[in-house]
Amino acid sequence: MESPKLISDVQLAAITKQHVQTLRNWRFHNQGPRYYKIGRSVRYAMSDVLSYFEERRIATKDQGK
Repeated sequence: MESPKLISDVQLAAITKQHVQTLRNWRFHNQGPRYYKIGRSVRYAMSDVLSYFEERRIATKDQGK
């Protein structure tokens, strides 16, 4: 089994242009992408991040579904 590509909350914040505190708030409220808690560290699998944003993708009338 191939291990997932894991990124930190700081890396995800840079990718999404969100503040790290926003990601912390999402976790506190059980929102946002799935994550791993490893000791005190939080890590996100890129596949989970991509799935999370794909689920929120909105098709415009011009693009169809």
